[in-house]
Amino acid sequence: MKLPVTGHRTSEHDLPNSNQGTPPGVCAMSPADGPGPADPAEYDGRSIPAHAREETWRARDGHAIRRIDWPQSGPARGALLFAPGRADFYEKHLPVLHGWHAAGWHVTSIDWRGQALSGRLGADATTGHADDFAPWIADFEAFWNDWRASVPGPHVAVGHSMGGHLVLRALAEQRVRPQAAVLVAPMLGLNPGWAPSALLHPLGRVIAGMRGTRTPAWKWQRGPLPLSNMRMQILTHDEVRFQDEDWWYEQRPELPLGPPSWGWIVAALASIRSLEKAGQLERVDLPVLLLGSTADRLVSWRAIRRAAARLPRVELVTFGEEARHEILRESLPVRVRALNAIAEFLDRTAPVQP
Repeated sequence: MKLPVTGHRTSEHDLPNSNQGTPPGVCAMSPADGPGPADPAEYDGRSIPAHAREETWRARDGHAIRRIDWPQSGPARGALLFAPGRADFYEKHLPVLHGWHAAGWHVTSIDWRGQALSGRLGADATTGHADDFAPWIADFEAFWNDWRASVPGPHVAVGHSMGGHLVLRALAEQRVRPQAAVLVAPMLGLNPGWAPSALLHPLGRVIAGMRGTRTPAWKWQRGPLPLSNMRMQILTHDEVRFQDEDWWYEQRPELPLGPPSWGWIVAALASIRSLEKAGQLERVDLPVLLLGSTADRLVSWRAIRRAAARLPRVELVTFGEEARHEILRESLPVRVRALNAIAEFLDRTAPVQP
């Protein structure tokens, strides 16, 4: 289903567990107001849909992982699992989850262990720490297997940023096998993109050894506008979508996570290097759609392009200066192009099962 580029946003917002009495996936509007629920601009980013369930899943070691499930009222077109990025929370991505649900998908998302409402791994509540990415891969594999057994297919995985990295690593290690995978601005390399991970990794280990693995890599402070504007310059051109994040911080103060620790940076570079090994990406023999921006200032566009050259069944959608890191939370024309590309790809590679 192709999405139109025209439309408007609803400006009415209620409590975070309300959708103002409208049906799931549709914000209040009349048919004359615009193109209807297929338009991603119509979806409210500041309310949990009435029919969605926020629950806890227990990892194999008992760690509590927050999840959201949004089933269809009737037969679903398939099941889509969305894996968010570092320091993310699924509330940030509600508009795009709305869109996929409106297209017929049973939609699920999780908070990664150690961020949002899935606890913390660092020495404080604001530092995003990891000693190794392996526990996240194990969590994803276990969750995928439980989730896949509980909902009809086809089953697809969509990952953003760090989530895209973790999905791809799970594919390369043959831990999960969806019908298709979509990786949006995947973290396959860190900026500066010209610096190879083989150089950054040992350098990071030296710094972590000097400063401490649990020490934040930079100072973090929420508020006032100059700091917020700096983040927006990195993440998105869309001010409303950007402000959704701060709105949720106010509603759910446990959500914010600040900078990564030096341990996280070292672990990230080690995980990136594992995917760079010869033969790793070449093992991924299922359809993969990559979306990336040459203007991304967080993850390396060069690394995304290199991965596209190695994956056997890959398609690549490239954006330029019109798109920053958060492609699915970008200005409307960018979002429409991205979501149309994803919809067309999944229609071909994960068609509705008879």
